[in-house]
Amino acid sequence: MKILAVTMIMGCMLALSGCGTTTTQRAGSGALMGAATGAAIGSLSANAGRGALIGAGAGALGGFLFDQHQKGNID
Repeated sequence: MKILAVTMIMGCMLALSGCGTTTTQRAGSGALMGAATGAAIGSLSANAGRGALIGAGAGALGGFLFDQHQKGNID
């Protein structure tokens, strides 16, 4: 059950990580959503802080990669 919830949350996070029009906005919005999602997932294992940090990094990376894909730099 936890794996399904994590998979769904990660899918939503990646879909929303592209919010914004510039690279900075997309990476920032991805980091914020990733931190929130990571904290929620981390709280299930009593480690919300670590989850938030990991989520922020993953979200920022997702937002950046989405931005580069939109610009045609990545296929």
